[in-house]
Amino acid sequence: MLQDISAFTQTQNAGQRPLQVAIIVPTFNEADNIAPLMARLSAVLTDFQWEVIFVDDNSPDHTADLVRQFALTHPHIRIVHRVGRRGLSSAVIEGMLATPAPILAVIDGDMQHDEALLPDLIRAVADGQAEIAVGTRYAAGGGTQGWDATRLRLSRAATRLGQLALRVPLSDPMSGFFALSRDTLGAALPRLSGIGFKILLNIVASLPQAPRVAEFPYQFRNRIAGESKADSQIALEYLTLLADKTLGRVLPVRLLSFLIVGGLGVGVHLAVLGLCLMLGISFFDGQWAAVATAIAFNFFLNNSLTYRDRRLRGWRMWRGLASFYAVSALGAVANIGIGNWVHDMDRSWWLAALAGIVVGAVWNFAASSFLTWRK
Repeated sequence: MLQDISAFTQTQNAGQRPLQVAIIVPTFNEADNIAPLMARLSAVLTDFQWEVIFVDDNSPDHTADLVRQFALTHPHIRIVHRVGRRGLSSAVIEGMLATPAPILAVIDGDMQHDEALLPDLIRAVADGQAEIAVGTRYAAGGGTQGWDATRLRLSRAATRLGQLALRVPLSDPMSGFFALSRDTLGAALPRLSGIGFKILLNIVASLPQAPRVAEFPYQFRNRIAGESKADSQIALEYLTLLADKTLGRVLPVRLLSFLIVGGLGVGVHLAVLGLCLMLGISFFDGQWAAVATAIAFNFFLNNSLTYRDRRLRGWRMWRGLASFYAVSALGAVANIGIGNWVHDMDRSWWLAALAGIVVGAVWNFAASSFLTWRK
């Protein structure tokens, strides 16, 4: 079979250089940047046999349609059009898996990365100088244009957190501008997650061994067209990614988030119960009100945070709330039942209570993942 492939390749590609590198460009509402980015890539990649793969998350501004128009007359331009999925990390992973190129480079579609650096990144990997070559804003000679003090401080703090989570000295672990070999991607794939927007950190933290890294400074440019995707949700996803690559080896991050939300729900329960008692409401009625409020609080917070990728909206959200009440009711029964069983074995009251809480929490997580937020 390999001989057949070789013979076909020789026949079809006589005189052509083999594909050397694929440039992966994740996009969302970047229609105004496609033409100028293509012109700049074409100008700097003349020494390579290359293709560019745009991975678009169904942009409302029809970015994918514009790329298709270019691809009709430029075979080295390709589009992966995703519907019903969002996220930069998962987009980059899908783009990398959609090409046979031995070297993979990533650049944003917003024109803020300096495409003139791409040849240096590619050659560093091709020549064996590094397994990953990174464009960095924070090494000598690098920098950011027009950032205010607050944005710079936040970026530096996030960078420091990323460095603490890695075994590799990277000046800019949050960089989205880098190149790597396909072998390096293959080594990281078993542990890669699609969480968040920081794919470089994701890849480096997923490798079984620390990779050889080369860094190249560049000036991060201001955006000309389109809108920034940075918001508080991206910051949350970044923290989730860090947790996944550190604590996630011991405790699944989704379960950890579910338990944290449950802990906050306990505080809500006590606050509502205390308020009811202050208003003269009986303890029994106050308990019902507190339980109902805490369950609703847990549902809406989990819907926004723990299960953001499966978030329920509209009518499905209210059906989800009803199922979460049912799941939580059974969880309470399990909590009480296991607690009483442990207590009847002449164990300490606190051990019995803890056993009930653990069983109830695990039940709530497993059942709600399957029933309330099932894929």
